[in-house]
Amino acid sequence: MEKKRSSYTNYKPEDISGVKLSEEKYSVIGKSVPKIDGRVKVTGQAKYTGDLKFPNMLVGKILTSPHAHARILSIDTSEAEKLPGVKAVITHKDVPSLKYGISPARWDENIFCIDKVRFVGDKVAAVAAVDEDTVYKALKLIKVEYEVLPAVFDVYEAMKEGAPLVHDEYPRNLNAEIHQNFGDVEKAFAEAYYVRTDRFVGNRAYQAPMEPHSAISIWENGKLTVYCSTQSPHYFQYYIAREFGMKMGDVRVLKTFIGGGFGGKLEPTGLEFAGAVIAKMTGRPVRMFYDRADMFAHNRGRHRVHMEITTGVDKNGKILGVHANFIQDGGAYTSLGIATAYYAGAMLPLTYDFENFKFDMLRVYTNLPACGAQRGHGAPQPRYAFESHLDRIAEHLGIDPVELRLRNARKPNTVTPNDFGVQSCELTACIEKAREISGWNEKKGKLPKGRGIGVAVGSFVSGAGYPIYRTDLPHSSAIIKVGEDGTSATLYTGANDIGQGSDTILCQMAAEAMGFTYENMKIVAADTETTPLDFGAYSSRQTLMSGAAVKQAGEEVKAQILEMASVMMEVDVGDLDCREAVVFCKSNPEIRKSFGEVARTFFVQKGPLVGRGVYSPPKLGGKFKGAAVGTSPAYSFATQISEVEIDEETGEIDVKEVWDVHDCGQVINPSLLHAQVHGALYMGMGETVWEEVVFDDKGKILNPNLGEYRLPTALDMPKISSELVESYEPLGPWGVKEVGEGATIPTMGCYNNAIYDATGVQVNSLPLSYEKVWRALKEKREKEKNKEE
Repeated sequence: MEKKRSSYTNYKPEDISGVKLSEEKYSVIGKSVPKIDGRVKVTGQAKYTGDLKFPNMLVGKILTSPHAHARILSIDTSEAEKLPGVKAVITHKDVPSLKYGISPARWDENIFCIDKVRFVGDKVAAVAAVDEDTVYKALKLIKVEYEVLPAVFDVYEAMKEGAPLVHDEYPRNLNAEIHQNFGDVEKAFAEAYYVRTDRFVGNRAYQAPMEPHSAISIWENGKLTVYCSTQSPHYFQYYIAREFGMKMGDVRVLKTFIGGGFGGKLEPTGLEFAGAVIAKMTGRPVRMFYDRADMFAHNRGRHRVHMEITTGVDKNGKILGVHANFIQDGGAYTSLGIATAYYAGAMLPLTYDFENFKFDMLRVYTNLPACGAQRGHGAPQPRYAFESHLDRIAEHLGIDPVELRLRNARKPNTVTPNDFGVQSCELTACIEKAREISGWNEKKGKLPKGRGIGVAVGSFVSGAGYPIYRTDLPHSSAIIKVGEDGTSATLYTGANDIGQGSDTILCQMAAEAMGFTYENMKIVAADTETTPLDFGAYSSRQTLMSGAAVKQAGEEVKAQILEMASVMMEVDVGDLDCREAVVFCKSNPEIRKSFGEVARTFFVQKGPLVGRGVYSPPKLGGKFKGAAVGTSPAYSFATQISEVEIDEETGEIDVKEVWDVHDCGQVINPSLLHAQVHGALYMGMGETVWEEVVFDDKGKILNPNLGEYRLPTALDMPKISSELVESYEPLGPWGVKEVGEGATIPTMGCYNNAIYDATGVQVNSLPLSYEKVWRALKEKREKEKNKEE
């Protein structure tokens, strides 16, 4: 006798008859939902790479150079190898000699130095032992014989004929040379009513993430697994596989929870490479780590840059042409510095409408730690120079600084001189709103002595238009799998939450696209073996690019739900919609079924309910050399105004209030957006007033700790008003754009202009420290006194 199949015996559909659907345009996005990982972080349950433990795991550390420039004559590891508890000691002889880097244009770094060291902190050897104490003891037992060589720490000295070469193959230590010319700048200057040149210096700064770098390497059956603190598991997988001549499928990279990145965790370090070698040698898991001093030495932070800007304007302040002539101190290796160098000039024309632009840049090797990408990647310092420079032009012409910016502000649907297409742009609205909410008209020129107000604008990419290495792979992809009973859905994405909240906003976007609820979303992210490809967290890309893939995956799920519901409800699919996990008739919303019931039926009849999405940007940019850098599907725009008070006796800067107005398209999560603005302002404020990596005359860092590298505290933060203007980006999912880095761009110039307004003195080198302001005021008083005499 045939056994009768039980169908829905134990299943009861959810009663949704009383569910009232939201009448708002969007049911999930645009809402300040709690962070999906908030509870595990605040309760201490979140595990970072340094928290992970595996059986028989060794601890490893890298021995670094005490010299800025020296030839390695010999390395004796015998005493370290004899120390009880030491399991491996490796040098350049034990690792591949293939050069690596993050920018294919300049692969110039080895896992360990082979012939010479190039900065204090360069990688020489590594030790792995049973515990940290033994590792530190073993490092002291490695004997390295050096021949100290002359070193260069200044870009102008480094470029002189006969100067010591950091890399023999680069004459005059020129790592990169850029010359771009759009339009006819010389003609623009000849026709200008006023031409002005100013010079500025940007400071070396360091990202200072709370979590130091660490990596755990494990070999099993010929395959390598790496847990690491990374902004991009995919790029780490690619570069690790390349270095060891492995198939990418034999390298698995997982990020755990990340304690901040800000650009400094985008490229592999010696930790991943050395750890992989030692783990294979010993057959045991190996955790490699940097302490805080190592982090400063590894660096990859902000470049020191010398900037000369010349601008010609007509008598009404309309910009006719700009020449930016820069020199960057790149340190000993390239890192992401080629892109940084291009970004420094490429981003300048975004905010203002002018046709003639010339950009010259030299990136110079020195015997200092390598610089790379830091929040705003190459753009904040040139923007500081340009915005400060424009205020001096406005002063000469007798034009209000806000008015000067309004006369030149970029409009939507325009193209920059360097061929960046700008679709949405509400910069004019940003400027006008910032002027209004700050009380600019009531304050400018009317504040008490020692008090001033300043303005600056900025713009940034919503994802880089091209990947870091050449590939035709899509930039983002995503999979959404709905649970068998339809009450939950899991988003699988290679996108990487480094603290900014991308896991949360991507789950919101998935739920919105599916017609589901955020509360029932789960996420599996940033694991090269279990999640689909995504290039990761850099260039403020994930909301637009990862979000586009997620939206497509969600819409595919929704289409399958509606098709199944059409059969179940005997209603034309075109008359159905799904919101907040309720499938309903648009013509009669009381006819409805729960998402869960429909999804369960789908699973019973067809198997797993899965949606897939993929995103690649359209072809962007021009055809000239370097045209790819700075291209993006969309650009954010922002205006900042700050009010400061200066103690003229001490030079102390007290920032009273900052107003930020952003054009960032459709907002996915308002709370997270404003948190990004606050965080960006914090970093911008720190770099503007306090932060600077300081070296002695031998190239050793004097302040490689969080006690002497001066970061702002909560007590230093001013009152912040973060506002938005209405905007829609046609190339972004639901019209989104970035906000994470763009809010850093105007801060330095905004503060500098406020300080000038308060004191009448111009400080043209970052940081704008109390001492520099005090000395400028002292010099001003002395000049005034001499005039009186």
